Amino acid sequence: MDPRDTAVLLPPPSGNHVVDGFFDCAEESAHYAFSVQLLLTQYATVVPWQAEGVAELGSGDARAIAHVVRAVPGLTVQGTDISATSVERARQTIAGLDVTDRYDVELGDFFAWADSPAGSRTSTVIANPPYIPAPDGDILMPELWGGWYGNDLVLRLLKAGFDHLLVALPSYSDPAATLAAAGELGYRVANFLAMGLEFGAYSREPKVAEHIARLTAGGHGWADDDSYVVAVALLTRSPQVQRDRATELLRALQLPA
Repeated sequence: MDPRDTAVLLPPPSGNHVVDGFFDCAEESAHYAFSVQLLLTQYATVVPWQAEGVAELGSGDARAIAHVVRAVPGLTVQGTDISATSVERARQTIAGLDVTDRYDVELGDFFAWADSPAGSRTSTVIANPPYIPAPDGDILMPELWGGWYGNDLVLRLLKAGFDHLLVALPSYSDPAATLAAAGELGYRVANFLAMGLEFGAYSREPKVAEHIARLTAGGHGWADDDSYVVAVALLTRSPQVQRDRATELLRALQLPA
């Protein structure tokens, strides 16, 4: 592999805002892409991605993961997105990076796909799901709403029955409850990468910022006046992973363990 062909070499940042109807945060995309690449390769003996490939919940424009596919020989990804516009953009991105043979994005409901025969043949899912917490979806970009606590999609994913999940967990979206649910379902935190991020336009929206402040004051996460932490974690039910780093992950997210 060419050492310059790394997942962090994304296109030039265009800022933390909407570009042609798509949310764009170059820093978060680079962190997510690099984390997925590193965790998949580091835990290749645990996660059977070389034999099965991986599934992706919510591909968006595919910019981050297309770079991972290009950088990791043998990695194949089956993505799903409910937005026709996102699927069109993703396919353009994938074609532009010449990875159409190993990365496909289909229009549809990921959870319906998960219940299909194809879904039953895959044990690994990657996801950076919508995680903005708010009282309802009437926010600047409704597609980013993750429910009252921000963790609705990841909790649903935990219950879908996959053995290995690589997911983004933000510090202000009740990660302690998410990890408690994961533990009850037999998952361990194999490892993670955490990064501090500034609030973007959607976290700063008064309705959202006030809700985040209430949640964190009530012990359902952490954020300061203008920043939070996002970790990308490998949650697995593999018996090969004996150590559970959930306590370390909570500390990295600035929460009491």
